[in-house]
Amino acid sequence: MEALFKALKPHSGKILFSVVAIFFSFIVYNLVNAPVEGIEQKFVYLLKEHGYVILFAWGMLEGEAGLIMAGLLSHTGDMNLYLAIFIAGLGGFAGDQVYFYIGRFNKSYVHRKFKGQRRKFALAHLLLKKYGWPIIFAQRYMYGMRTIIPISIGLTRYSAKMFAFINLISAWCWAAITIVPVWYFGDEILKLLEIAKEHWYFAVPFVIIAGGSIIYYFNKATKKISKGVIA
Repeated sequence: MEALFKALKPHSGKILFSVVAIFFSFIVYNLVNAPVEGIEQKFVYLLKEHGYVILFAWGMLEGEAGLIMAGLLSHTGDMNLYLAIFIAGLGGFAGDQVYFYIGRFNKSYVHRKFKGQRRKFALAHLLLKKYGWPIIFAQRYMYGMRTIIPISIGLTRYSAKMFAFINLISAWCWAAITIVPVWYFGDEILKLLEIAKEHWYFAVPFVIIAGGSIIYYFNKATKKISKGVIA
């Protein structure tokens, strides 16, 4: 793995751009050519036909929305629950491994590109120094630090094998914790979505309040951890 990243280092930016471009081209092409009418039905068709590919990519971006969709599709029988957890976890693992090796083999690029994130990088180093491996396990739940922590660990001499092992276990736990409850409460969630679809204007305030509360909570938690580490 390390030898591969060293070989690809000079072309990492172009490779990443090409992968993203190919993936979105794949999505757009299949949406346009889906044999159903309406954009909503096209998305549903796309998820049913290529759900595992999309889930892996969504997992790399660590987007919970994709995992929620996987939970619902597992509930309806369009996806296998265990396979969905496995693939979503692999996606999350792959995404953080990419960030880790960006830090390990592109230090000058990181220092140049993330100048405005120096405080977060300093916090990530302090967290790793004080708490050790649990920070790798927990970073997926730390708002604003998901990308920073894997990159910052890559900048250190932390064992790549140990990071990969903890990262893989963490990614599968993250996938299971998100997908399983949605699968279990699938009927209730689908009913709520149907009500929200018919009366979407009632849902807007709740979405704003819920989203604001989540952001506030994670910001507060991150600051609290930061104060504890500095103290």
